Amino acid sequence: MTAQRKQQLKYLFADFISAEVVWMSFLLFRWLVYDGRVFGNGALLIPAFDFYRPLILFPFVCSIIYYLSGFYLRPFQKKQTEVFLTTFFSSIIISLGSFFVIIIDDQVTSYHRYIGSLWVLFGLQFTITWIVRAIITFVTKAANKGLGSIRISMPKNGDEHELYKQIAAAYPSGKDIIVEPRVYDLLVGAASIRELGAGPEVRITDHKMSDAQLCIKRAFDIVASAVTMILLSPVFLLLTILVKTSSKGPIIYKQERIGLHGIPFQILKFRTMLDGAENGTPQLTIEDDPRITKVGHWMRKYRLDELPQLWNILRGDMSIVGPRPERLYFIKQIEEKAPYYCLIYKIRPGLTSWGPIRVGYTDTIEKMVERLNFDITYMENMSIRLDLKIILYTIGVIVDGKGQ
Repeated sequence: MTAQRKQQLKYLFADFISAEVVWMSFLLFRWLVYDGRVFGNGALLIPAFDFYRPLILFPFVCSIIYYLSGFYLRPFQKKQTEVFLTTFFSSIIISLGSFFVIIIDDQVTSYHRYIGSLWVLFGLQFTITWIVRAIITFVTKAANKGLGSIRISMPKNGDEHELYKQIAAAYPSGKDIIVEPRVYDLLVGAASIRELGAGPEVRITDHKMSDAQLCIKRAFDIVASAVTMILLSPVFLLLTILVKTSSKGPIIYKQERIGLHGIPFQILKFRTMLDGAENGTPQLTIEDDPRITKVGHWMRKYRLDELPQLWNILRGDMSIVGPRPERLYFIKQIEEKAPYYCLIYKIRPGLTSWGPIRVGYTDTIEKMVERLNFDITYMENMSIRLDLKIILYTIGVIVDGKGQ
């Protein structure tokens, strides 16, 4: 388990326990201050609203809200101001949600008691959660100074190939990658100053989307891929039968691709070629490729061979929208013409993106470089809205059968 994952779990566990303490404290407040409902002979007094289910579900709901806020995304890069603000706004959402779903059904004798309950719940939620988080953040920063980032100096004579080689090597750490700016970076506004007294810097791993938006994007990936696999299960079964009966070989074709942070993963596809078509040497697909089976041609036309990648999306290898992942064999050739290829490692590769839409299938290295440039442009303009546009356009391509 990586240090980043351990820190994420530390925050998650602390938030879970804090939420349980908040709910128990809130129930104690209702018992001591407001008249609840006497249960049995009066030995136990609880509010009139449901007691047991919130006791179990409340911490889970809080954890989901905290995840969607983006708090767990970069656990070593937290600043105390960010901890304060994220906790504050998350507490507002949790308190209002709890009020309208649970507390509003309580039996109270005064409107002011409803409002008082809301304020008390918010106060407990924010104060307890923030104090615990602030302590963890302080201790972590004191014990792990510099753990959250890697600084790369510009190589002598401005060797870009060497610079991007160092960036690619730093990605698997999951840390922020900071590079000293060149004159060009200063001119186009790519450099920034994060702290007074420090010089300008370029943060390679910074995203155009906020941490909250990135987590919402990931949540959408999980829900959409799971629902789609369930709805299309009859299609999966049909394609399984067609592939199995059309030619010898495995139904699912696995191939190593390079994904998030430059880490390899196995991409899944329905097999569309004759078994052993590459004969050990990676080859690009060409028009009317004789290696493709008749069923394979049909599946490629409607992109049906890509459906197993919904499992890649569900498990976190890929996203619905993101740069198409490539094989290391071809990445090395692309880097000879475009050494900045590693820049796309900062986001999950995708099932579809602007690059494949604009360029289509890439049967040459030159087209791969062109697709890369479109994918980098996509990263510089990432948004939930843009993702939805790309998804809708891709659906149109699939319906029209423009694949090959």
